[in-house]
Amino acid sequence: MARIAREFDVTGVVQGVGFRPFVHRTAVGLGLDGWAANVDGHVAGVVAGEQADIDAFAELLRTAAPPRARVRRIRIVTLGGRAPAPGTGFRVLGSERSRPGADGPCEIPPDAATCEPCLDDLFDPRDRRYRYPFINCTACGPRATVIDALPYDRVRTTMRRFPMCAACAAEYADPADRRFHAEPIACPACGPRLAWDGLRGEDALRAAARTVEDGGIIALKGLGGYQLVCAAEDAAAVAELRRRKHRPAKPFAVMVGDLAGARRLGRIGARAAGALTTPVRPVVLVDAGPRRLAAAVHPGTDRIGLFLPTTGLHHLLLRALGRPLVVTSGNTVDAPIAVDASEAHRLLDAIADGFLDHDRPIRARYDDSVVQPAGRSLMTIRRARGLAPAALPLPRATPVALVGAGAQLKHTFALAVADRSHLSPHIGDLAATSTYDAFLACYDALRPLVGIEPRAVAHDPHPGYLSTQWARAQPLPGIAVQHHHAHLAACAAEHGLTRPFTGVAYDGLGLGDDGTLWGGEVLVADLASYRRVGRFGTAALPGADAAVRHPWRTALGHLYGGEPLGSASPVGELTRRFTGRLNPDEVAAVRTMIARGVNCPRVSSAGRLFDAVASLLGFADQVTYEGEAAVRLEAAAGRRRVAPLAHRLVQQGELWVYDPVPTLIDLLRRQADGEPSADLAAAFHTTLADVTAALVAHAVRSGAPRTVCLAGGCFVNRRLLGDVRRLLRAQGLRVLVGREVPVGDGGIAYGQTAVAAARLARAEQ
Repeated sequence: MARIAREFDVTGVVQGVGFRPFVHRTAVGLGLDGWAANVDGHVAGVVAGEQADIDAFAELLRTAAPPRARVRRIRIVTLGGRAPAPGTGFRVLGSERSRPGADGPCEIPPDAATCEPCLDDLFDPRDRRYRYPFINCTACGPRATVIDALPYDRVRTTMRRFPMCAACAAEYADPADRRFHAEPIACPACGPRLAWDGLRGEDALRAAARTVEDGGIIALKGLGGYQLVCAAEDAAAVAELRRRKHRPAKPFAVMVGDLAGARRLGRIGARAAGALTTPVRPVVLVDAGPRRLAAAVHPGTDRIGLFLPTTGLHHLLLRALGRPLVVTSGNTVDAPIAVDASEAHRLLDAIADGFLDHDRPIRARYDDSVVQPAGRSLMTIRRARGLAPAALPLPRATPVALVGAGAQLKHTFALAVADRSHLSPHIGDLAATSTYDAFLACYDALRPLVGIEPRAVAHDPHPGYLSTQWARAQPLPGIAVQHHHAHLAACAAEHGLTRPFTGVAYDGLGLGDDGTLWGGEVLVADLASYRRVGRFGTAALPGADAAVRHPWRTALGHLYGGEPLGSASPVGELTRRFTGRLNPDEVAAVRTMIARGVNCPRVSSAGRLFDAVASLLGFADQVTYEGEAAVRLEAAAGRRRVAPLAHRLVQQGELWVYDPVPTLIDLLRRQADGEPSADLAAAFHTTLADVTAALVAHAVRSGAPRTVCLAGGCFVNRRLLGDVRRLLRAQGLRVLVGREVPVGDGGIAYGQTAVAAARLARAEQ
């Protein structure tokens, strides 16, 4: 048969995932000649041989790629130059970046947890990498956290400071070795080393393990930053970590050695087990099991965040200690995770009893990703290590490169070009100067890496958001995207929707079109536009941010400052039972604020209603982290099934409004009659699900689409999500929820790029 030659180009996540070695094995197996290289963030090359073999080569690239690869497109065209001579073989060449950004954005490979073959080597006394903490291969190890530039080669990573020894160089050059072109390849002879207060290697590891064994707290340098570690069963150690870190209540994540260890601590279903064991190694939120840890690990909730080791170092430490460990972000309150030794010592000296360091630099901050089972799928709560900054699809391609500036809380940003949007790793709450600085540094680093230079900026309209202020200061055209539209567009875009949909957006706060703060919204929307068809009744938010921190203020705002929708105000003895346990001077001051309308913005927020009910039931009068009141309310409700509270919908033209006042009156009455607070917490959840189903039903009867997107931080609440989804499906509706994109504010930036892309594309038509 005739011999032919073809050029090929593969785009997607194809660097840092063993794709070139896979191409080499595939070509050699088919007897093809040619070469492959990383070029412009793609894998490109030439193959020569018979047509049938080249066809088989192309098909295998599509169907048999390495597990961590994401092939977006394969292009095979006639070779324009000289074909490789028969019998010259197939080679992997050095990489180049000849045309930065020429063929679309580059895709950064996320970090991957230590794979099983590397674990076998790690604990094999006969292997030369026995007990080497930085073991890796083409299937695992650091990627996004060590990359300086693309194409992905060792010389463009922080590993360039560690010249390969002869043995590593031989493996790196051997097509039959699984470390063939593994860029972070290292061993005890040539790679990074552990350090602890003057000790090195195994001595450093033993010293750190002894500190934890003796009840101490260590700062460990992980993949994407430092982590604070102590024994999860040691009540005194956990309490001391809380005291030193000034983190009184927010749950800690717990690392266990294997899936069996996770099952001893949590109720692990098939989806949770699958999430725990993926190369991402996220923190997975599950129901706590019968074996109890220190009570301070996850106070106020019956759920626990579990994850498995992400690096060889974690495996070695857990093997040495033989117990579950609290492993939490190495930071102080409101600061981003520390990434270098000087920063870590400055921030964490007062918290840690010692530092388990190493000399491989961390190029980018990546906290741990967080997910939870949600029905038949997984929901991403925090997108970070192992997930970001992998590209997400845009249903409507953007005509110009975009940046989505994100929100204020749980901040991320997004860079978009063509039909892809790169969502940054979780950064944090921008109110802290250090977190804002981390955002700027991440933006400046990620933009050239992915090869996107924005020509427009999409942003939230809230003038108080630092992300909005940053966006408006850029020398770029601005596109304002309403907060809840961005939430819903993120869900719709992830699912590939281009047609109109009905959206339910429940969260804390977001600036609405009418100048009030929204958060309990039903919209009819597409990616470019929306209209409001349902909402929660408004209430006063006395002191604004002060009310968010003190839910009793929010409760008073609902009791004394609710929107006049025809219901009688719940004054009298029922209200006095609640106010009687509060400081009377503070109650009087807040009531005066409400009566005079001083610093009392109007809110129509599901999240703030959760806060109010949590306070009325005595679960949270003051909170120390965002969402704490709702977490406690959900934990109290458990799986109880109780009759719903009274509720009422009011029609205002084409808009249906939920009046929460009858719900609150009924709650107070049933509380006065002696109904347990836990039952009332369950009744409130049932009520909100019923209200949501009724609001959507009214919208659908008026012609709203039968596809419903659910978004906003309130849908992290598994009970609310499950009940709402069940009731909507019972109406014959299609219900969509975010999976890879965070349902809360961490997904806003992606939604902003989806909306801006759709508007720009529509304007060009």
